[in-house]
Amino acid sequence: MRLFLSSYRFGVHADRLRALVGEPGRVAVIPNACDAWPQFWEAAIASDMTPLRALGYLPEVLDLRDFIGRTAELEQRLAEFPMLWVRGGNTFVLRAQFARSGADLVLPRLLAADTLVYAGYSAGACLLTPDLHGLETSDDPAEVEPFCGIEPLWDGLGLVDRPIVPHLSSALDPEGTCDRLAAQFRANGVPHWGLTDDDAVVVDGDRVEVLRGPS
Repeated sequence: MRLFLSSYRFGVHADRLRALVGEPGRVAVIPNACDAWPQFWEAAIASDMTPLRALGYLPEVLDLRDFIGRTAELEQRLAEFPMLWVRGGNTFVLRAQFARSGADLVLPRLLAADTLVYAGYSAGACLLTPDLHGLETSDDPAEVEPFCGIEPLWDGLGLVDRPIVPHLSSALDPEGTCDRLAAQFRANGVPHWGLTDDDAVVVDGDRVEVLRGPS
């Protein structure tokens, strides 16, 4: 299993993502964490396409809503790509769309077979944790039902063993909700990865490494 999980895009570790993937090639960009914000959906995609292309990747949008009830087709489609790029947004909306499309069943199989690299930031990283409790302080679970038609799910995919708290000391979180969640986890003795926007977690087989930005 190969994972690149960050707070914001590549952090300062784009080189480590490339080392996981090999030569840049096609990338499936999954933007569904933004499904509750249709007015910003296209702009959100464009904001990721540009930096991916600048690093030599060939991004293509893969909308999970196109595969609801078509899980086998989704698995075949995902298997065409050496890398998935799962952007930030609302973690609960992203989790719901993974469930509706069957991506939550397909992805673990593909990762176990090591057919692709999963790269996700913010919501795209938090999705892989065991439990989403605590993220409601920054992501609104009430956005799920109007846009996904199901109740919010509170379990993550469980592909890593602890919560991820992104955007520590970040301009993207001006109210400091992520810092407060990390402080709560520390006070309660909950193992977690707190990430600034420079940081990333890399999983390569049995090896797990937390990459920090400059001090």
